[in-house]
Amino acid sequence: MISRPLYLQRYYRVMGDELPAQFLVSRSVGVCFDKEAPLDELWGIHEDAMERFRDKLGNTGSVDELTFCDGTSLLDLKVAIADRILTECHFCERRCGINRRKKETGYCGIEAISRYSAEFMHHGEEPELVPSHTIFFTGCNFSCVYCQNWEISTSPGMGHPVLPGELARTITLRRAYGSRNVNFVTPTPHTHVILKVLNALNKNVPVVWNSNMYYSQEVARLLEGIVDVYLGDFRYGNDECAMRYSNAPDYMKTVTRNFRTAYESGEILLRHLVLPNHIECCTRPIVLWTKENIPKVRFNLMFQYAPHYRAFEFTEINRRLTQDECQKAIAIVKEAGLPDVLL
Repeated sequence: MISRPLYLQRYYRVMGDELPAQFLVSRSVGVCFDKEAPLDELWGIHEDAMERFRDKLGNTGSVDELTFCDGTSLLDLKVAIADRILTECHFCERRCGINRRKKETGYCGIEAISRYSAEFMHHGEEPELVPSHTIFFTGCNFSCVYCQNWEISTSPGMGHPVLPGELARTITLRRAYGSRNVNFVTPTPHTHVILKVLNALNKNVPVVWNSNMYYSQEVARLLEGIVDVYLGDFRYGNDECAMRYSNAPDYMKTVTRNFRTAYESGEILLRHLVLPNHIECCTRPIVLWTKENIPKVRFNLMFQYAPHYRAFEFTEINRRLTQDECQKAIAIVKEAGLPDVLL
């Protein structure tokens, strides 16, 4: 039997149908709004509704006590705002500003239609998530030179188009067959579609946002009231490494901001993939930042790095980790005294 991590307690209660998932609570908060209103006005209504959501989340008992509102809900409002953002896209921190509804594409290469390459019951995730109903979206807002899923991340036009109602039925079926959660992988460019899927979903299931945490402040606001567990990658401890290996400007500012926000609104399972020759520049500052800023998280120190994709172009990471590097990374985590670590 798997022992429960210290800091995923609400997740376990949602998984056991003792408490409702956050997206269901959002659907129980009634909101009146005009979809054609200025975006600033919609955000103002959103903030007022989120106050009611927070109060309701803290006072909601069992799933059976929750009832959906008769008219439009807070989740409907989030869908409307995401659709507006899509026309001047700033889902991620690159803030391309293109109109994806008109088939314009920005850095991620994704138009308005989202696609996924696969969905299945994943048994290779962290033990508390398994079996995880994992949905792999195509395209990505990063360009990691060592990406093990590069065939998916670099091909946004491949895969199955997402039909929200159909995918919601699939999630319901997977839940009936024992999934512990629904796990959206590389979700940020697909925020608008994921919100629509959840709006069509009537089954209580924890929502896992499996991302690089490189999303905009606006998306962070939309995710509060939706995401139960942020399964977040913290890859680099400085901006230089982030630019060299993932072409991600302002990495530290963006990712640390989003981890702090997630820390206030959900539970976090933080992943750090240890890179060769990057113990001092990346692993150590990440561990120390986590300890100082968001200590009550589940921290997964990962050693499965392999030089996939274009890693051969970068001599310093064109190999697997040494035993010495693994031991140094473990020592850093132990010295920091993080309370809930998965090695």
